[in-house]
Amino acid sequence: MDTRSSSSRYPLLVFLCAVCSLSGSRSPVASAGRSCADTRQVYAEKGYSTGTAPVTQISGEHLRLCPQDYTCCSSQMEETLALQSERDFLKAVEENSQFLLTTFTQRHRRFDEFFRELIELSEKSMNQMFTKTYGRLFTQNAHVFQELFVELRRYYSGGSVSLSEVLSDFWSRLVERVFSLVNPQYQFSEDYLECVSKHAEQLQPFGDVPRRLRVQVMRAFIAARALSQGLATGRDIVNKATKLTAESECVRGLMRQWYCPLCRGMPSVRPCHSLCLNVMKGCLANQGDLETEWNNFIDALYQVSEKLEGPFNMELAADSISVKVSEAIMHMQENSVFQGCGSPRPAPGRSKRSPKESGGNRRPFRTYTPEEKPTTAAGTNLDRLVTELKERLRPMRGFWVSLPHTICNDERIAADVTNEDRCWNGQTRGRYLPDVMGDGLASQINNPEVEVDISRPDVRTRQLIMELRVVTNKLKNAQTGQDMDFMDSEEGSGSGGGDEGERYNDDWPGHGPYSPPYNKPPRSPASNPAKPPRVRERNGSKWNKNNGQGRIKSATSKLSFSPVPLLLPFMVTVAPMWR
Repeated sequence: MDTRSSSSRYPLLVFLCAVCSLSGSRSPVASAGRSCADTRQVYAEKGYSTGTAPVTQISGEHLRLCPQDYTCCSSQMEETLALQSERDFLKAVEENSQFLLTTFTQRHRRFDEFFRELIELSEKSMNQMFTKTYGRLFTQNAHVFQELFVELRRYYSGGSVSLSEVLSDFWSRLVERVFSLVNPQYQFSEDYLECVSKHAEQLQPFGDVPRRLRVQVMRAFIAARALSQGLATGRDIVNKATKLTAESECVRGLMRQWYCPLCRGMPSVRPCHSLCLNVMKGCLANQGDLETEWNNFIDALYQVSEKLEGPFNMELAADSISVKVSEAIMHMQENSVFQGCGSPRPAPGRSKRSPKESGGNRRPFRTYTPEEKPTTAAGTNLDRLVTELKERLRPMRGFWVSLPHTICNDERIAADVTNEDRCWNGQTRGRYLPDVMGDGLASQINNPEVEVDISRPDVRTRQLIMELRVVTNKLKNAQTGQDMDFMDSEEGSGSGGGDEGERYNDDWPGHGPYSPPYNKPPRSPASNPAKPPRVRERNGSKWNKNNGQGRIKSATSKLSFSPVPLLLPFMVTVAPMWR
C-alpha cells in the first residue's frame, strides 16, 4: 500500500492550485467586484441620485465617452456627468472672464457719469457767470447757450451730430445777437446782421477764440465719446464671446478629462496639465482667433485714455467753454469792426451810450483762476479715472490665448505640471505624451483630444472680430481728433489733421513740451473767400449741413462784398461795453 500523501503524489496539481489562489484578486471576476463606494459618494455630493450607480465595478461595454474598461458608471451616469462637465466648463470660462466684464461695466459707468456731469457743470458754470455779470441781457439770449449744450450732450450720447457744425452755428447765432448789443449807437438791419454772420470767419469779430475753442472741444469730446463707446463695446464683446455652447466633440474631451477618472473609481486623480490644455484649446479655438484684434482694441483704449489725461483733457475742455465764450465777447467789445458790409446807420438819439445803457456797474467778463473752476465731477477726477482704467487694461492683453492656461492652472481642474506621472492621461493614471497644440482655430487640426473642423470658422466669432476692428478704428481716429462718422463732411473744417498738431497752454497746463500759440497775423478777408452760407434746418433733432442760398438770398443781393473795401476797411473802434 502506497502511503505517500496526495501532495507528494501530485506536486504539479498542488502548485497550480496555489498560483490560482494567489492570483485570484486580479481575475476578471475579482476586478468586477471592486467597490465603487468613493465614486457613489462623489456622485451623490454633486446632487445626483445613486439609484443607477453600481455598488461594484461592472463591465464597461456600454460606455460611449470613457474607456470601455471595468467601470463604476452606468450609461445614465455617463450622460449625466457629460452634461455636468459642460456646465463646469462654462462656469470656468465665466469665472475667469469676470474680471473683464466687471472692469468694462464699471469703468463705462464711471466714465459716463463723469463726462455727463462735466457737461452739466460746464453749463451751470456758464449760466452762473453770465447771469451774475449781465443779468437780463444774458437771460434774454440764454436759449443760444442752452442749444449749444443740448447738442453737446446729444453728440456725447451717440447722436448723429457734427461738432464742427454745432460750434459754427453757435458762433453765427451769437454774433447776430451780441453785435447789436455791443454797438447800441448804431441801427442794424436784419440784412446787415446776416452779412456780419455770413462773413464772421473773415471778419473774426470774436478774434481767434472760436477756432481755439473748436479745436479743444472737438478733440476732447471726440475722445471722450470714443472711450465711452469703446468701454461699452468691450463689455458687449466679452458678454458675447463667453456665452458659449460646447460642441459635442468638446463635451467628449471635457468628459474624458474630468469624469472618466471618477468612472474608473479614481475620483481624486486630476487630469494631466497638458491634457487639460489640449481640451481647452480645442473647446476655445474660436475665442483664440480674437487675440490679434483684441490686443489692438486694448492698445487703442489705453492710448485714448492717455490722450484724455493729456492734450485732449475733457475736464479742461468742458470748463473752458464759458471762459472762452466770455473772452470772445470781450474781444468783440474792445475790437468791434465793420468791414465789407457797409457803414451802419447811427441810431436816433443814441450817438453815445449812457452808463445806464452800458450796463451801469456790471462787471466785465474775465477769465477765472483754476481754483474757481469746477474741475471734478461724479465724486472723482479725470486723472484718477484714467489711472485706474490703465491699471486694469494692462492685464487684458493676451486674454483669449491665455484663457486655457488660466483655467488649467486651477488645481481643482487639472493636476500641477510637476505631477506628470500620477495624473489622468485620458486612459489611466500616467504621463500624458501628446504635444500641446498652438492657439486659434487653424492650430487645432491635429488636436488629439477635441476634433475641430478648421474649415468652418465660427460666424459669431467673425462678427466679433469685425466689431473689434470697427471700434478700434474709431479709437485710433479719436487719437488724432477725428470722428469717423464725420470725417468726410468735416475734412475742410479743421477738425482733423490740420488742427491735430495745435497745442495751447489752456488745453494742457503743465503737461509736456507744448508751447503756447504764437501770435499769428490777422487774416485778410480778401485772402479767404467767404464760405457759402448754410441753411440751418431741423430734421427731428439732427442738424443738417445742406448748403443753400434761400435764407440769405436777399442779403447777398443787396450787399456787395468786394475785395476793395476789405483791403481798405472802414474801422470803428468802440469802447468796451458793460464795464
